[in-house]
Order: sequence, then structure tokens, then C-alpha cells
Amino acid sequence: MAKEVALKLCLACSGGGHLSELMQLEEFYMEQERFFVTFKRPNSEELAKKERVYFVTDPGRNPVALAKNFFESMKVFRKEKPDAVVTTGAGVAFPISLIAKLAGKKVVYIESFCRISSPSLSARLFYPIADKFFVQWPQMKKFFPKAVFAGGVF
Repeated sequence: MAKEVALKLCLACSGGGHLSELMQLEEFYMEQERFFVTFKRPNSEELAKKERVYFVTDPGRNPVALAKNFFESMKVFRKEKPDAVVTTGAGVAFPISLIAKLAGKKVVYIESFCRISSPSLSARLFYPIADKFFVQWPQMKKFFPKAVFAGGVF
């Protein structure tokens, strides 16, 4: 009988709805060592009371904030050394995911449930680097042919 290997997961996403969707996967990650990377919002601050959470700069679409996030994410990555990053997006999660990919770690992206007929900017950024890319609506496969249609994950 093969023994399951425990993974150390980085659960990275923007605060708010992206975090709410990721937290709905608790059954999947609850048995794994884990930490979260996000920015401060009421739900992420609440999460930090019971989970290990690193708050990084929300880059929005600001190149200076993105650079700041990248260096903050690099510091978190070096400290935690995760085996994989699981993310629902958005921009706040891209730097740590890219760092993980460059370090040879796995990146798993889950496109938001609200994306029914057009892809998010996050999805377009993550698609080339994700080892597993999940969509929750079959029509999204036309944009991401290598994606796995998972149905409603949440």
C-alpha cells in the first residue's frame, strides 16, 4: 500500500471573492501543510486568526506595486519552500506562482466560477505557466483547450 505524500501548499489569491472561492476547497487542503498569500481584506484578516497568512502588496495594474509584490513573494517563497501553489487568481498571486514555476514547483490554477463566457486577465496570465488549469464552465475550453473542465469546483 502506497503511503500518501504530504505536500506543503501555498494557497495564493486576491482577497475578497477569490479567497472565498479558494477557501471552499478546504476539504482538499485541510490535511496538507499550508499557508496563504493574499492582501488585506476583511475575510483575509479573519482567516489570519486561524491560518498562516502572508499579506503582500496588491499589485493591481501598477508596475511599481507589482515589483514590490514580487520581492515580498520571493521572501515568502524562500522562507516557506512550498511544493506547489494553488490559486484562483488574481494579480496578487501571479508573482509567487511565477517564482514557484521557475523553481520547478507545480502551479495549479482554477478559473473563477463567475467566468462563464470570457476569460479573466488572470487566466490569460496563468495559462502558460500552470501545470494544471481548471475551468468550471465547458464553454471556457474554447479559450483554454488544454484546461480541465471540472464543473463547479466550489
